[in-house]
Amino acid sequence: MVKRILVGTLTLIVLAFVVIVISVMRFDVPREELIGKYAGGASQFVTLPSGASAHFRDEGNRDGPALVLVHGSNASLHTWEPWVAELGGTYRIISMDLPGHGLTGRVPGDDYSREGMAAFVHELADALGVTRFAIGGNSMGGGVSALYAMEHPERVSALILVDSAGVPVVRDDTDPPLAFRLARMPVLSKVMRYVLPRSVVEEGVRKVFVDQSKVTDDMVSRYFDLSLHEGNRDATRIRFASYAGRDEAAFAERLGAIEMPTLIIWGDKDLLIPVAAANTFKERIPHAELVIYENVGHVPMEEVPVESAAAVAAFLAVALAPPASSAVVVEEEPEEVE
Repeated sequence: MVKRILVGTLTLIVLAFVVIVISVMRFDVPREELIGKYAGGASQFVTLPSGASAHFRDEGNRDGPALVLVHGSNASLHTWEPWVAELGGTYRIISMDLPGHGLTGRVPGDDYSREGMAAFVHELADALGVTRFAIGGNSMGGGVSALYAMEHPERVSALILVDSAGVPVVRDDTDPPLAFRLARMPVLSKVMRYVLPRSVVEEGVRKVFVDQSKVTDDMVSRYFDLSLHEGNRDATRIRFASYAGRDEAAFAERLGAIEMPTLIIWGDKDLLIPVAAANTFKERIPHAELVIYENVGHVPMEEVPVESAAAVAAFLAVALAPPASSAVVVEEEPEEVE
């Protein structure tokens, strides 16, 4: 009798475990299914020489100066929609989903390093025939933008770094989002290939905002759905595994080579990259301006879009202004007196 009870209890436990696992298992979602939901409006696709099928948007004022925007880790080009709304009347704005992100997905060669992503941006700019532009990036995308500015100074008219990666940071006791911590653990990162609760994604999204009213169900659903794009979780695992060999101190040493006008924007309550990093960027980049927003988190372009876009507009108005021409005084020769 006791044995039957134990067997029955064990069976129930196993069944409950199976139900829980099945409830959180998430298989890849085909690209075509996600395109129907998230590739509206100005979205386009182009196959680059590397073989990557890039999802990008080219919108705003086509006759205005070009502004290329690069999103952060596990985000997508949708993060720039508020700036497009604010700045699109003046600037031609090009945004893209980086390799292993959004609707671009996994790419041939599986290069998700900072260098690989900078090369991807270069390929896309060439494909669009854009040879001179301002470039801005958030978080991981900031590090990509800074690297691009160093590698292609002839292409970059101005640089905008928004809560950017690229310098060593010392974090306080606040834990990074659970999804980031799991992605850095070799065994658990493989489990996340098939098990990804929506709650983990939501926790990560909420941690980048101070104003929680900015986090909507649609936003969380977008982050969650795009993380399931076929190949994206494999790409994320590969990317996070590569971080162990990255030397941010050496990269930071190179920042002094950035000569173009630079705007640094930061939220003082950033839990991912503390605001102290903003001062490091300001110290290392010769022609840098710094704007810090109080009670703002990791994504000022979404949390305070009007204020941050206004700062960008004021900065670019000066940075992209043609140099004042020196007045040339022509002295008239005196008339001959007969």
